[in-house]
Amino acid sequence: MNTVTLTVKQQPEIILEADCITPDSFAGKTAAEIEKLPVYQGKQNCTLGDYFKVAGKAGSTPAETQIIVNGDCSRVKYIGMKMSAGEVVVNSSTDMYTGGWMKGGKLVVNGNVHSFCGLGMEGGEFIINGNAGNFLGASYRGDWRGMQGGLIRVKGNVGSDIGTFMNGGEMIIEGNADIHIATHAEGGRIVIKGNVNRRIGGQMVKGEVIVFGTVNVMMPGFHYNQDVELTVDGVTAMFQEYNGDLGERHPKRKGEPVYGKLYLKK
Repeated sequence: MNTVTLTVKQQPEIILEADCITPDSFAGKTAAEIEKLPVYQGKQNCTLGDYFKVAGKAGSTPAETQIIVNGDCSRVKYIGMKMSAGEVVVNSSTDMYTGGWMKGGKLVVNGNVHSFCGLGMEGGEFIINGNAGNFLGASYRGDWRGMQGGLIRVKGNVGSDIGTFMNGGEMIIEGNADIHIATHAEGGRIVIKGNVNRRIGGQMVKGEVIVFGTVNVMMPGFHYNQDVELTVDGVTAMFQEYNGDLGERHPKRKGEPVYGKLYLKK
């Protein structure tokens, strides 16, 4: 795998939109060609080389390309957007839409990410070694397709509205979560190893939410079903299983309603 290293040399005055920072965009290009890729600062058209020093040469395909980004990227949006293969490692925090609509490969952020990251993710692995903001793995505003596949792992805490309209894939949150978890979910799994504030699974139709910690306030649309033993992310424990959200219309399988599942560790 060939490695391209980007190093921030100038901070943008306005948030920089850099959806070209993907193995798909870099594949087959030299450092000089990568520097000429377009980025956007407000209405101004710029190049990647205006803000980053570029070293190395990309692989011939996205799968053979690794990108390492050094320097403060907390004002850079869209890193890893729609990437299909390869690897991106960002050694700082990033702004919104990081990993949006990701299809494959591996994206690692060694810091925090802002809101609206991992939107509509279809595949790949997205690792966040800090905290994440609101609407992680959710749908774009006005859309009904949230996360559909792949894995998002957050080592810290997350904000509100994660997994809104989630259809598939898995999110593992190792810290705490705020309100509105898996709202409108129609599939997928969210694991929260810390505590959750409230409003889990509102209008949830299918999918799973598994909570190891405490829930401040339960949704009234979830009904206790049974105690079950589950192995989750390498840990085996007993959980209380709830069906819900009972206020929603649910599809049927072999004549029986299919419910979303909420599991609370005993």
